Amino acid sequence: MSTISSMIIIIIGMITVNNYPLSQFLGICPFLGVSTDLDSAKGMGIAVAFVMTLATAVTWCIQTFILNPLGIGYLQTVSFILVIAALVQFIEMFMKKNMPALYKSMGIYLPLITTNCAVLGVCIDNFNKQYNFFQSIAQAFGGGLGFWLALAIMAGVRSKLVDQSRIPKSFHGVPIVLTTASILAISFMGFNGMFK
Repeated sequence: MSTISSMIIIIIGMITVNNYPLSQFLGICPFLGVSTDLDSAKGMGIAVAFVMTLATAVTWCIQTFILNPLGIGYLQTVSFILVIAALVQFIEMFMKKNMPALYKSMGIYLPLITTNCAVLGVCIDNFNKQYNFFQSIAQAFGGGLGFWLALAIMAGVRSKLVDQSRIPKSFHGVPIVLTTASILAISFMGFNGMFK
């Protein structure tokens, strides 16, 4: 299989079958917190996709050219967290200066990208699957797009639930959000068997 076709399969698989919040349950905190409206979901999705892709490129190089040759692979998690935190700080400063409205709408959830386990998960998963650099970038990009898709779907459903549905009192708030997320996760299970 050619490199380009394997990268396309990885990207589509990460968007559908291996979707981080809906099938692997990584990144649930921002997924549930930011999916209240479509604009915030769009901003968070773009930011997570960008951080995932950039963090994967940097951490793959650190692991391959520094940690493995020096025999200190056990520092993988710590070094990856530091790289992700630095990238998030850079994005936060950029958004504060150039996109203040989006920066304010994301509020506390922008710094949460630092602790978003989906970003760390994709960086570590690339080495568990023994992907090369380009396959790692494809997985991170696809994972970011899948995260963005899940946020957008959840935000759309939540806006319709609030506007057009009569929800029983016992389901107001968190219960209806978790029920909706579980139904979305079950629907994404329909893609199983299509991609690895």
